[in-house]
Parts: sequence; C-alpha cells; structure tokens
Amino acid sequence: MQELLEQIKQQITLYTENAEAYASKNSKAAGARARKATLELTKLFKEFRKNSIEDSKK
Repeated sequence: MQELLEQIKQQITLYTENAEAYASKNSKAAGARARKATLELTKLFKEFRKNSIEDSKK
C-alpha cells in the first residue's frame, strides 16, 4: 500500500508541474504529459480503492 501511495504522489506532482506549464506557457507537450498523468492517476486511484476495500474487510 505504501508503494501505491508513493506512485500516486509522484503522479500528482508530475500532473501539477505539467498542468502549470501548459496553463502559463501554453506548452502543448506539457498539456499532453498532464493528460497522460491524469490517466495514470485514474488507474492508481482505482487500485487504491480496491485495496482499501479489501483491507477494510479484514
């Protein structure tokens, strides 16, 4: 679970940096990286939810 939380933190940081670069500099590449990070975050959040539910059943 700890590893999953670290991955989520890394992706949030990546998203934040790229979203800010896209917004301030209108960098198309940064926008693409930010969108990619959101897709990865979606996967990680689903995995977190699954693990959390399993842990609560124990």
